[in-house]
Amino acid sequence: MVKRVILRKRCPYHTKSHKIRQVKTPGGRLLVHYVKKIAKGPHCKETGERLAGIPALRPKEYSRINKKDRTVSRAYGGVLSHKTVKERIIRAFLTEEVKVIKKKMQQQKKTK
Repeated sequence: MVKRVILRKRCPYHTKSHKIRQVKTPGGRLLVHYVKKIAKGPHCKETGERLAGIPALRPKEYSRINKKDRTVSRAYGGVLSHKTVKERIIRAFLTEEVKVIKKKMQQQKKTK
């Protein structure tokens, strides 16, 4: 015979957000522990890789932790990965260098 499980919440349905794990107590009762969803954690918006230094929590749990734990102290911290930020900085620097070189080349052509 199958033992009956004692539910703790009112929802009896087996949905995505309502997973259960059966636990037998020392008193012999068969209780239910509700399993929380596993968080994937934040990902980089461009590359899609997991962001380092930020914990993988459910959305509501982020509001309960300190702001310094939610982000990384860097430009675009908590949004873009360090590799993406580095590439952006290098790209911006190189485009500025190209502009300066073009300006110098134009001045040299004018002087000749």
